[in-house]
Amino acid sequence: MADYNPLGRTRAEREELCCSGKDSSSNATHSSTNWAEFELNVRDTMLELGDLLIKKHRDYGAKNISNSPYGATQGLVVRMWDKIARIVNLTKQGNTTAENEPLEDSFKDIANYGIIGLLVLRGKWDSGN
Repeated sequence: MADYNPLGRTRAEREELCCSGKDSSSNATHSSTNWAEFELNVRDTMLELGDLLIKKHRDYGAKNISNSPYGATQGLVVRMWDKIARIVNLTKQGNTTAENEPLEDSFKDIANYGIIGLLVLRGKWDSGN
Protein backbone atom coordinates (compact mmCIF):
# COMPACT_ATOMS: atom_id res chain seq x y z
CA MET A 1 0.00 0.00 0.00
CA ALA A 2 1.19 3.46 -0.83
CA ASP A 3 1.85 5.85 2.00
CA TYR A 4 2.15 9.30 0.44
CA ASN A 5 5.20 10.92 1.93
CA PRO A 6 6.82 13.48 -0.41
CA LEU A 7 9.51 14.53 2.07
CA GLY A 8 10.59 10.99 2.96
CA ARG A 9 9.72 11.34 6.62
CA THR A 10 8.79 8.40 8.82
CA ARG A 11 5.27 8.28 10.23
CA ALA A 12 6.66 9.17 13.67
CA GLU A 13 8.48 12.19 12.23
CA ARG A 14 5.32 13.38 10.47
CA GLU A 15 3.26 12.95 13.64
CA GLU A 16 5.88 14.92 15.59
CA LEU A 17 5.77 17.69 12.98
CA CYS A 18 2.01 17.77 13.07
CA CYS A 19 2.00 18.29 16.81
CA SER A 20 5.08 20.48 17.21
CA GLY A 21 4.59 22.90 14.30
CA LYS A 22 8.29 22.57 13.33
CA ASP A 23 9.23 22.16 9.67
CA SER A 24 12.77 22.71 8.45
CA SER A 25 11.73 22.24 4.81
CA SER A 26 9.71 25.48 4.68
CA ASN A 27 10.11 27.45 1.49
CA ALA A 28 12.51 30.34 2.16
CA THR A 29 10.55 32.68 -0.15
CA HIS A 30 7.76 32.92 2.46
CA SER A 31 8.19 35.05 5.53
CA SER A 32 8.25 32.86 8.63
CA THR A 33 5.19 34.61 10.08
CA ASN A 34 3.07 34.16 6.95
CA TRP A 35 4.26 30.60 6.47
CA ALA A 36 3.48 29.68 10.08
CA GLU A 37 0.03 31.22 9.82
CA PHE A 38 -0.63 29.42 6.54
CA GLU A 39 0.49 26.12 8.06
CA LEU A 40 -1.76 26.61 11.08
CA ASN A 41 -4.71 27.46 8.82
CA VAL A 42 -4.09 24.34 6.72
CA ARG A 43 -3.79 22.10 9.77
CA ASP A 44 -6.90 23.60 11.39
CA THR A 45 -8.86 23.06 8.18
CA MET A 46 -7.59 19.48 7.87
CA LEU A 47 -8.65 18.75 11.45
CA GLU A 48 -12.07 20.27 10.76
CA LEU A 49 -12.45 18.13 7.62
CA GLY A 50 -11.30 15.02 9.45
CA ASP A 51 -13.80 15.58 12.25
CA LEU A 52 -16.59 16.08 9.70
CA LEU A 53 -15.60 12.95 7.76
CA ILE A 54 -15.57 10.82 10.90
CA LYS A 55 -18.94 12.22 12.02
CA LYS A 56 -20.53 11.55 8.63
CA HIS A 57 -18.94 8.11 8.39
CA ARG A 58 -20.63 7.18 11.67
CA ASP A 59 -23.98 8.21 10.15
CA TYR A 60 -23.53 6.66 6.70
CA GLY A 61 -21.29 3.67 7.39
CA ALA A 62 -18.89 2.20 4.84
CA LYS A 63 -21.43 0.55 2.57
CA ASN A 64 -22.63 3.77 0.94
CA ILE A 65 -19.21 3.98 -0.72
CA SER A 66 -18.12 0.33 -0.84
CA ASN A 67 -21.34 -0.93 -2.38
CA SER A 68 -21.73 1.73 -5.06
CA PRO A 69 -23.15 0.13 -8.24
CA TYR A 70 -19.90 0.37 -10.24
CA GLY A 71 -17.50 0.26 -7.31
CA ALA A 72 -16.28 2.65 -4.69
CA THR A 73 -14.14 4.77 -7.01
CA GLN A 74 -16.95 5.32 -9.52
CA GLY A 75 -19.36 6.10 -6.68
CA LEU A 76 -16.96 8.78 -5.47
CA VAL A 77 -16.63 10.22 -8.98
CA VAL A 78 -20.40 10.60 -9.21
CA ARG A 79 -20.63 12.25 -5.80
CA MET A 80 -17.75 14.62 -6.60
CA TRP A 81 -19.26 15.48 -9.97
CA ASP A 82 -22.58 16.35 -8.31
CA LYS A 83 -20.77 18.71 -5.92
CA ILE A 84 -18.75 20.32 -8.72
CA ALA A 85 -21.90 20.84 -10.80
CA ARG A 86 -23.55 22.46 -7.78
CA ILE A 87 -20.57 24.79 -7.23
CA VAL A 88 -20.51 25.76 -10.92
CA ASN A 89 -24.25 26.46 -10.90
CA LEU A 90 -24.14 28.55 -7.73
CA THR A 91 -21.07 30.58 -8.70
CA LYS A 92 -22.39 31.27 -12.21
CA GLN A 93 -25.48 32.72 -10.56
CA GLY A 94 -23.29 34.69 -8.17
CA ASN A 95 -24.98 32.83 -5.33
CA THR A 96 -22.44 31.85 -2.69
CA THR A 97 -25.02 31.65 0.07
CA ALA A 98 -27.28 28.85 -1.14
CA GLU A 99 -30.60 28.41 0.63
CA ASN A 100 -30.21 24.74 1.63
CA GLU A 101 -26.48 24.10 1.89
CA PRO A 102 -23.68 26.67 2.08
CA LEU A 103 -21.14 26.62 -0.75
CA GLU A 104 -18.47 25.89 1.86
CA ASP A 105 -20.16 22.54 2.57
CA SER A 106 -19.74 21.48 -1.05
CA PHE A 107 -16.01 22.20 -0.90
CA LYS A 108 -15.72 20.28 2.37
CA ASP A 109 -17.53 17.32 0.82
CA ILE A 110 -15.23 17.30 -2.23
CA ALA A 111 -12.15 17.38 0.02
CA ASN A 112 -13.48 14.52 2.11
CA TYR A 113 -14.41 12.49 -0.98
CA GLY A 114 -10.77 12.90 -1.99
CA ILE A 115 -9.66 11.54 1.38
CA ILE A 116 -12.08 8.63 1.06
CA GLY A 117 -10.69 7.98 -2.45
CA LEU A 118 -7.16 7.79 -1.06
CA LEU A 119 -8.31 5.40 1.66
CA VAL A 120 -10.04 3.23 -0.96
CA LEU A 121 -6.95 3.18 -3.20
CA ARG A 122 -4.70 2.33 -0.26
CA GLY A 123 -6.98 -0.50 0.86
CA LYS A 124 -7.79 1.26 4.14
CA TRP A 125 -11.51 1.80 3.55
CA ASP A 126 -13.79 -0.77 5.15
CA SER A 127 -15.50 -2.85 2.49
CA GLY A 128 -18.67 -2.81 4.57
CA ASN A 129 -19.16 -6.57 4.43
